[in-house]
Amino acid sequence: MSALFTQQDFDVFTIDGLEERMEELRSRLSPKLEMLANELAPFAEQVTDEDMYVHVAKHARRTKNPPKDTWSALASSKRGYKKLPHFQIGLWGSHVFVQFALIYESPLKETVGLKMAEAKQQILNTIPAHYVWSMDHMKPDASPISDELYDKIAERLQHIKKSELVCGVHLQPDDSALASKEAFLKVCQDVLKHTAVLYEQAAHQHA
Repeated sequence: MSALFTQQDFDVFTIDGLEERMEELRSRLSPKLEMLANELAPFAEQVTDEDMYVHVAKHARRTKNPPKDTWSALASSKRGYKKLPHFQIGLWGSHVFVQFALIYESPLKETVGLKMAEAKQQILNTIPAHYVWSMDHMKPDASPISDELYDKIAERLQHIKKSELVCGVHLQPDDSALASKEAFLKVCQDVLKHTAVLYEQAAHQHA
C-alpha cells in the first residue's frame, strides 16, 4: 500500500450515509488533496503562465447521495474553477487521478472542440499514449485515446451542452508513484506539463 494514500483513504467511499462519509472525507481526504495542490501550484503557474488558485471540492449541493469521489483543483480564478480549464488531483474508491478537465459548466467548450480538431496531430504528439481520456468527470472510467475517440470528444465539445473533456492518469492504490509525496508530485508535474497543450486551447479564450 502506498505511503501517500492509505487503504483507509480509499475506504472512505464505502462509508454509508451522506453525513458520515462527508465527515470522514473532510477530515481525511480534503486536507491531503489541498496540501498536494498547494505544493503543485507554483509548477502549474510555470506551465500555464497564469496565477493559480487551489479549490477543494465541497460537495455542497448534495442532500442525499454521498460523493463517490473527491478532488482538489487548480484554476486561474480565486472565485471558482468549474467554468475554467483546470487541473484536478483526486480519488475514487478504486484509484487516484491526476487530470486536466474542462467540464460542462464551461462556456469555452465549443472553441476548445474546434481547436482540438485543428490541432489534432500536435495534441496527440504531445500527450503520452498511456494517458486516459474521458467525456464525463462524474464517472470513474476513462480510455486510452484513439483517432475515433479524439474526434468524438472534439465533436461533442462543439455541439453538446453537457460535453466534457478530461485527460490524465489513473493510479491504482499499489502504484509505485504513490509510494511517496515526491514520487506522486513528479507524476502530477508530468501530467500538467503534457496536458498544458489542452489548457492552452482554452486559456487564450478566457484571458
